[in-house]
Amino acid sequence: MTVAMTRPAPAPACTAATEVFCNPLLEEPLPSSASSAQRQARTILMARAAETCTSCPLFTKCLYDAVVNHDVYGFVAGTTVRQRHEIRTELEVTVDPDDFDTLAGVTSPNRQIDHDEVVRLRTANPHESLESIAQRLGCSLSTVKRHLRRARNGEVAPREESVPPTLEDILDVYDSVVTTSRRRAA
Repeated sequence: MTVAMTRPAPAPACTAATEVFCNPLLEEPLPSSASSAQRQARTILMARAAETCTSCPLFTKCLYDAVVNHDVYGFVAGTTVRQRHEIRTELEVTVDPDDFDTLAGVTSPNRQIDHDEVVRLRTANPHESLESIAQRLGCSLSTVKRHLRRARNGEVAPREESVPPTLEDILDVYDSVVTTSRRRAA
């Protein structure tokens, strides 16, 4: 009998350098009133963080996720918030911020209900009552009925699916953005 051994996934290099990546100087841009000592400390931290990121075996996956899938904050994948914004702008990528209220089940009055989510929930749960779908979404029964009626009548145009950039596209723009940022800082 042969037992297949699988290797555990490599750990991100940043997890071993929490003193760098969790430093407040890397999390927020420095105010214009920052002292030269703070600026120098930030520059050193950014250099250490960038070195850690670029040597990490998960660098390309982390960069792709930080640019395309998640609107993260702080220094991630060798980039600052501003650099990721520049990369997204160049590639015409839009990332919606995570909706933590919906994930936590918190609803607020007068918020927009996603039409596709109403239809998806109804399709996935055909035996569930419309009232329970409305409760799940935090909206009224009439809102659920209106969205389902619009879908049945074909009144909602399908969303255009944008093609996400390739990893090569992201790496090319990353190189130009990070190089330009370093030249400006020097």
